[in-house]
Order: sequence, then structure tokens, then C-alpha cells
Amino acid sequence: MQQFSRGPLTGTITSERICKRLLTTTYLVALLAGGVSLFGQQPVSIVVDLAVSRGTWNPAWTFFGYDEPNYTYAKNGRKLLRALSAASPSPVYIRTHNLLTSGDGAASLKWGSTNAYTEDAAGHPVYDWSILDRIFDSYQQTGVKPLVEIGFMPEALSTHPQPYRHTFPVGSLWSGWAYPPKDYHAWAELVYQWARHCAERYGAREVESWYWEVWNEPDIGYWQGTPQEYYKLYDFAADAVKRALPTARIGGPHCTGPASPQAANFLRGFLEHALHGKNLATGKTGSPLDYVGFHAKGNPRMLDGYVEMGIRSQARNISSGFEIVASFPELRDKPIIIGESDPEGCAACSAKTNPQNAYRNGPLYSSYTAAMFHHTLELAALHKVRLAGTVTWAFEFEDQPWFEGFRTLATNGVSKPVMNLFRMLGLMTGERVEASSDGAVNTGRVLEAGVRSEPDINALASKAQSRAAVLVWNYHDDDVEAPPSSVKLHVAGLPVGTTPVLLRHYRIDSGHSNAFTTWKRMGSPQMPTPKQYAELEAAGQLTLLESPSWLRSTGGAVDINFELPREAVSLLELEW
Repeated sequence: MQQFSRGPLTGTITSERICKRLLTTTYLVALLAGGVSLFGQQPVSIVVDLAVSRGTWNPAWTFFGYDEPNYTYAKNGRKLLRALSAASPSPVYIRTHNLLTSGDGAASLKWGSTNAYTEDAAGHPVYDWSILDRIFDSYQQTGVKPLVEIGFMPEALSTHPQPYRHTFPVGSLWSGWAYPPKDYHAWAELVYQWARHCAERYGAREVESWYWEVWNEPDIGYWQGTPQEYYKLYDFAADAVKRALPTARIGGPHCTGPASPQAANFLRGFLEHALHGKNLATGKTGSPLDYVGFHAKGNPRMLDGYVEMGIRSQARNISSGFEIVASFPELRDKPIIIGESDPEGCAACSAKTNPQNAYRNGPLYSSYTAAMFHHTLELAALHKVRLAGTVTWAFEFEDQPWFEGFRTLATNGVSKPVMNLFRMLGLMTGERVEASSDGAVNTGRVLEAGVRSEPDINALASKAQSRAAVLVWNYHDDDVEAPPSSVKLHVAGLPVGTTPVLLRHYRIDSGHSNAFTTWKRMGSPQMPTPKQYAELEAAGQLTLLESPSWLRSTGGAVDINFELPREAVSLLELEW
């Protein structure tokens, strides 16, 4: 039986949605009657040529982040870090907020603390690295590396310390941690002592492989100071890191999406300061800038009971950021890290309170992320910039209901479908090779209108020695019922002769690599039995669509035909 994606919510059915359902019903009648295609619709043709290289495969997807650093060393946090490390042959980087925030180390939504800096009765600094060490030791022990976010402001250093801890989702998020320091030299000394401690504890060579940054989104409420005060904050922190370890890599400003004029102006202003302005810590010209960071988000919304994604907005933010960086000749070869690159902006806002976030539990999150990664690579090539990382701002929340609809990679220790998209990407290594599809929505069209008419059915492909991998997705902005698409995949560039080719076909859809479907079938238990938990864990792993099979190439090529449901992703792995 063919599989169909279904919108996760119910609501008013419009005439447009009725038409879509009628189309699906007509398709099913034709299918049951023995029809081969939908009203003569031609299969999507995807051609991969392993002999045509598009350069080294870019594993920029291996960056992840979250607000709550204390979840790092929780049981399920460490489990997820190990899973991320195991998924990638390249280093995995973790970015977290609140690494310098004051508090007792207890986490809550959008909150965490380490109490690294306090002052004694005489006002002298007291440094305590114990919680930070626990976080960074967890990174080391699970095989990942930090993108160290220097922030937020310790209570004892804040110019406006009270109230200090916010009460999200009630009240203002911007409390005492968001303000400038009362003493920039004390701020710099804190950063210097921290960076020196890291180099001593983990070794200079290890810390050289990390990235550092100063603050988060200083163009909005996260920074309750002026742009000039942020420049000063950055200059003092960057100088302190470089004094502790001259070979450390630091960058910024990790502003919000540059498609916004305000964010674009902030990014330009910061880059101008870092390249040509007076360093407010040293008095010299310019500030250390080893990479450029900015953020990019989409904007899903609810339409008549179903989710409509906003991939256009995310693509526009990425394109605008790349364009701004490329406008500075000095930055042509500077790495860029998209410090948060997501379908929308609030990981801790559940689908229960924000129904447009219902995409997060099912395969739509996977197909969106696959398509967006492709368009990000294409935009980097278009603007001729060097993409180093795209941070998926998603991790896990401890002690929350199962499949609550947070933007997470796992729930209660069980991988969600999107985690399997990253496992698929981890199977892609070597060099990127040419892939084209007559069902693709090109990046220019996505920038103009998103994916609102025909679906984006496209592919990325890689080759490493005697192994190739082809990632194929069927993405549409609208999470509504739709018939699957027939895909005809032609892979050329294999050895000419009779060499057999082993095919492994992995799939993410409603019935594969999808613990959410399994959980719902169980009756949505909030306290699964041990047997149910084991079943959910297994369902959350990357699974094969069918048993591995041997193919015979003809003239150095093979043809593979398959059905791909809407919002599904396939990874076809070939070995010879």
C-alpha cells in the first residue's frame, strides 16, 4: 500500500483543501484500478554523475545548539551527544547559551547557569569552573567540540542585575543577564582566566580546534546595550581569548537574520568595526575575526488546520548574510558559520502553545532540513563565500512530555525523525558530485516564492572511493495530503564492466525511521513500559526501506526506480 503524509492537525477544511483531497482520492481509485501514473504525470528524473565533481563534500551540517547548557551532562543529553558524534565522520560542534550566567546550575526552558563568576565581600572576583568543567568534560567524553559562546553577563558584573533570572514563558526574557558589564576590564579578565583554564585543562592543541564567539543576537533584546557597547564587549573578550591562546579562533557577531534591515545594518556595522575601526580594548585598528557568524530563520504558520512552512524566509536571510559578507573584499575567504539555521525561532515553544510548530515531530522537519541544506550550499556557491557551519538550534529537554512539539532532536532519549536526516548526511563523504532533477525547485524560485506550487524533489550526491551516496527529498511548504511521486534515479560514472553494485536504501517517512508514528500507534503513552521504550528506541533509528540488494551496472550506470512520499527523504548508498 502506498504511504501518504498527513497534516498533523485538524480544522476548517477550505475549498482548496477539498480539491487536494479529491485529487488524492482520484489517485487512489486509479491506483486500485491498476493505473500506473496520476493523470499521465511523468516520473521525476534524477541524474547523478559520479565522474563530475563539484568539489569536496561540505559537512557544514555538523553544528548544533541549545539554550540550556546544564542539559549537556544530563543522562539523555550525554546520550544525544554520543549519537551526534557517532553520526558524523567530521567533528561535531555544540553551541550553547548561558555559559557565564549566574545561578545554581538548575535548568529550565531557555535558562541555564554555571556561576563561573561571583565577587567576595570586598568586590574581588571569585572564579568557579566546576559546572563549566562538567559541561566541557561531557563534550570531550562524548566526542564533540564546543563553539564557545562567551555569555551571558554574570550577576555581579551586570550594570542592571535585578531582576536577574527570567521566568519564561511568563514576563520579559531580557533580565539582568542581558546588560553590559559595569567594568569591561573585569569582564576581560574573566574571559582571559576562562580561556587560559580551558587551554590548561584540555590542551592548547585541542582548544585551537574550537570556535569562540561573543554573545548572542546582540542586535535584539539579548543585548541591552548599544551597538558601540557591543563592539567594546567584543573587543575586550576577543583580546582576552587571544592573550590566553593566540591561536584560538573567535568571531561574530551572531546577529539575527540579515534579511531584516536592522540586522543587516548591525552586521555591516560590526564587520566595518572589526576590519577598520579602532579596537576599544587595545587602541589598534581592527579586531580579531577568524570567522563571521549570523543567524537565519524561517516562519511557519497555520493555514486552515495545517502547517505551511516558510523556507523562503530562511533562504532570504542566508542569501542576504552571504551577500553582506561578500561585499567586504577582506572577507572573501573568511569562514561563515550560520549560528542558528532553523525553520523558525523558538525551540522551547511547544506545538501545544504554538500549533505552527507541529512540523517538528514528523518527517516534514527532515525534508525541510534536507532541502534547506541544499539551498544553503547553492547560495554559498552563488555568492562565492566559504560556508563552514550551519547550526541546527535543537537538542533535547529533560523531564518534558513525550513528543511535546519542542524543536528537539530527541524526546526522552528517543531519536525523532529529524535526527535520522543527520545520520543520512553522515553517510555522505568524499567529494560532492553532480546531481540534477527535473522535479527540483531551483534556489532562485525558493527565494522568490518558497515551495508553494509543485514540490521540490531533488538530490545531493557524494562519492568516496568505491562508495556513493544519494540523498533525495520530496519537500513542500504545505503539510497536507498528497500522492507519492515516482522517482527514476540514474547513477552514471560507475566502473565500466560487470562489477556488481550493492544498494542500501534508507528512508524517513511515516513508517520508517519514525518513532513518532510508533508512539502514536502505542496510544501515545507518557510512561512507556520497558518493552515499549525499547521499541521506540529501535523505531527512532535510521532504517532501511527494503533489504539490501545487488544491482548490475550497464555501461557504468544503474537505474533505480522508487516511490517517494511527500515530505519523505531517501538515502541510497551504493558500494562496488
